[in-house]
Amino acid sequence: MLIIDRIEQETAAAETETGMRNIPLAALPVGVREGDVLRETNAGYIIDRALTEQRRTAAAEKLRRLKHE
Repeated sequence: MLIIDRIEQETAAAETETGMRNIPLAALPVGVREGDVLRETNAGYIIDRALTEQRRTAAAEKLRRLKHE
């Protein structure tokens, strides 16, 4: 599993279980965004939309709770 941390010009920095990895944008699915969770397959990378949405929802909920404390 990789999580896109940031996109810079022609590469994306992805967080992995073991550290950071730079990946050429050309190797990633069209429309990839910061925060997307990717799975590496034999055919390349795919966006795990369900896990991405779970992470975004959890982050939004955490932010909402922090604002109301």
